[in-house]
Amino acid sequence: MCKSDRVTHTLDGLKETLVIWGAELQRAVRSGRAVVLLGLYSMFSALVLLVIGKLTSDLRTAMNERLAGAGADAESATRLMEETRKGVLGFLTSNDTSMMEALAQVPIEVLLVFKVTLFFLPAYVALMGFDQISGEVAPRSMRYLTVRARRSSVLLGKFLTQAALLVGLVLVIDLAIFIYARIANPDFGSAALIINLLKFWFAAIVFSLAYVALTTLCSSLFRTPGVSLVFNFILLFVFWLMDTVGRASGETGALRFLRYLSPSNYAGDLLHPKFTEFGISGAAYAGFATLFLLGAYGALRARDL
Repeated sequence: MCKSDRVTHTLDGLKETLVIWGAELQRAVRSGRAVVLLGLYSMFSALVLLVIGKLTSDLRTAMNERLAGAGADAESATRLMEETRKGVLGFLTSNDTSMMEALAQVPIEVLLVFKVTLFFLPAYVALMGFDQISGEVAPRSMRYLTVRARRSSVLLGKFLTQAALLVGLVLVIDLAIFIYARIANPDFGSAALIINLLKFWFAAIVFSLAYVALTTLCSSLFRTPGVSLVFNFILLFVFWLMDTVGRASGETGALRFLRYLSPSNYAGDLLHPKFTEFGISGAAYAGFATLFLLGAYGALRARDL
């Protein structure tokens, strides 16, 4: 195949992918599934935010009452609250000085909610797209798509559909969380809100796209959507276990290398202000996404549709 033929072949594949992406995205939005997924994610995030907000408010009230009872002045109370905040921030950032300085203006509620929702986001991604491929394979409707388009185009089109939905849903939820934080913390200015909103949103997207690719892989391996979902959850548990065991082994343990094989290990630096630290995490998630998509393409190419 000459160079011009390869270019034409690539452009045709890109056009097919974009057409499938657009059609699948319209179908997903019109089906109401996006609304249901947004409602599910919203309820969970709101529950976490309300619980953490209530605990934070109660902690502030208790500390103020204790200081007032001890006869401390307002300056001492402010200093103690700031030290407590730095302690929590240090725990969340593993005492990384650069991250603590970069996130100094972000309310603790936002950081806690971000950590909790990031932990459960892979499960949400699995529920969102577990049938993206197997849902077409089981009723044999996939063969009608592959007659008109390449299997790789179908795969990438469906992957991009799930990714686009996730990008929009995460933005809506993050915006609501930051607006709540702005109301609850008057000193959290609008400029800091916009900058950190974009930063947190981008970090969540980088983190979750690898799991969208994992869901695409699981959906490509089996004909039945239910089996794809169960296998997806099994892999999520395996990755979590590898990360936990690897961290528990410490820096010199025999199993410490396991955590480097889990996507969860690289989430800590997604908010890092240094490009080198963030770049390593971003490259790791891009690598995982590429690996999962290549596996999905291999499975779909070998499958008898």
